[in-house]
Amino acid sequence: MGSSNSSPILFTILFVALLPFHPPRVFGCFTSIFNFGDSLSDTGNLFGTCVSKEPPHFCFPPYGDTFFHRPTGRCSNGRLIIDFLAQSLGLPLLNPYLGLSVEKQKISFEDFEKGLNFAVAGATALNASYLREKLIVGVPTNYSLGLQLEWFRNTYSSLCKSSSTATSKCREILKSSLIIVGEIGGNDYNYRFVSERQNIEEIKSLVPIVVKEIGSTITELIKLGARTLMVPGNLPIGCNPTYLDIYATSVQSLSKNGCLNWLNQFSEYHNERLQKELEQIRARHPHTHIIYADYYNSAMRFYNSPEDFGFTNTLQVCLVNKNEGLKEHRKYGISKECDNPSEYANWDGMHLTEAAYKQIAIALLEGPYTTPQITTSCISQNAPINLLQLQ
Repeated sequence: MGSSNSSPILFTILFVALLPFHPPRVFGCFTSIFNFGDSLSDTGNLFGTCVSKEPPHFCFPPYGDTFFHRPTGRCSNGRLIIDFLAQSLGLPLLNPYLGLSVEKQKISFEDFEKGLNFAVAGATALNASYLREKLIVGVPTNYSLGLQLEWFRNTYSSLCKSSSTATSKCREILKSSLIIVGEIGGNDYNYRFVSERQNIEEIKSLVPIVVKEIGSTITELIKLGARTLMVPGNLPIGCNPTYLDIYATSVQSLSKNGCLNWLNQFSEYHNERLQKELEQIRARHPHTHIIYADYYNSAMRFYNSPEDFGFTNTLQVCLVNKNEGLKEHRKYGISKECDNPSEYANWDGMHLTEAAYKQIAIALLEGPYTTPQITTSCISQNAPINLLQLQ
């Protein structure tokens, strides 16, 4: 899990100077992004539920206030890692699949060509019914990685199999796209961890099954024509304020940075198993570029040295719920926001702030927190070198 501190010269070009972050001029490798995941990368797939009788919390301000100045369905005060990646590659922010499906009734070839986001807040890697039976705990959503893959397959079939020309075009689109699978799997564990104090070994038994599901999805995407895939690992959940509230009963259970060691070790266990799975897939598909994105260590930088990244608080939430009922939400707002979210790493207890997501994106693109380095994959495709020329 360790990484060297050296950064390739190609990626030392002004990326740190993102105050504020502006869409860069980029000579990039990828023409589009397709994304699968959960609330860490959902850009609005559940936003349609905001008109329901019990809309999710992210339907209300101050969600989205920092960048979009309105709620967009993102579980943060602003942009997510996927947004920063898209901007740094010179690509538009990803359209949510469900949003386009409702708005346009049918996704067009032009929509597909621009890339799509299939990630859904609350999604799990494993089928929800399996988790309910296995975990004996409530899983509030039926969205899963398998369902997201089914959406992708259905879209691909309807647009790309009408003729040999369409199939060829879609193959070229996937060949030149960055396919991101994850972060996914965190909720498979979260639903058990937050329900009550748990036996860690019981939850660890899920990890190989979750990792195999992720690996199976990657393999299916490769069969459809994906050439470059980025697969993020899990964040250090031991630094999550919700878990600190539930499990931190004594100072002895905390590390020097204030995080829970045993929960972070669980994240590392998941990440180690995931990386081994990726190694096996690389061996079976040597002409495919599979990039591991080290969310864990890229985030640990600001948990270990918050002041180096402009944070004054990394282990408390910026957003504090002060009302419960829907009527109160609409009348008074759902929360009390900290004075300066950019100084906080955590937004609402389970999700990070835009400032924290930006630092993770910087680490991934600047290095050395992708394996292999994302530029290596670009160069190996004979694509133009990706220079992050930021203003």
